[in-house]
Amino acid sequence: MKREISSFLDMTIRYAILFIVGILNNAVFYLLFTSLTLNSVYFLLRLFFDASLVSNIIIINKLPIEIIGSCVAGSAYFLLLILNLSTRGIELKKRLGMLLFSFVLLFVINIMRIFLLSIMFISEQPLFDISHRLFWYAGSTIFVVGIWFLSVKLFKVKEIPFYSDIISLLKNSRRKIKRLKKH
Repeated sequence: MKREISSFLDMTIRYAILFIVGILNNAVFYLLFTSLTLNSVYFLLRLFFDASLVSNIIIINKLPIEIIGSCVAGSAYFLLLILNLSTRGIELKKRLGMLLFSFVLLFVINIMRIFLLSIMFISEQPLFDISHRLFWYAGSTIFVVGIWFLSVKLFKVKEIPFYSDIISLLKNSRRKIKRLKKH
């Protein structure tokens, strides 16, 4: 009984956090990662080019590279948070480690993506437009799924997001019904 209450409390807290972040509409991720993303890409580009930064635009050879919200990938961070918090049975320390690992990995991949696309844009590569669209539409999903599966493997997670919580709720409900029938 005590374990059921602890499990239910854990689930309630996890989904409450998701609900609150959902209400904020990814603003938390854009607040955290916009400046980090912009300045990291700017730093890398300055290693190879004479670049200047004006607001959210990096200018190289009079070509503007605008880092917009979609470039920051706030929704991808939110999806990783959803996958993490909707998975039951992960101790807090491991959960935080998984989040940190997945966020850092996504951040690094995203910086490299923007950096490579910027170089393609500056050098006027004919494949820039299609590469940009492929990264935007398919790449982000593939990156998030790949990062999630890698996190699950490295952190040895056995549960399935949402599904494991639903199964747990159903099992607990059946137990309670059986107890009530006995009385």
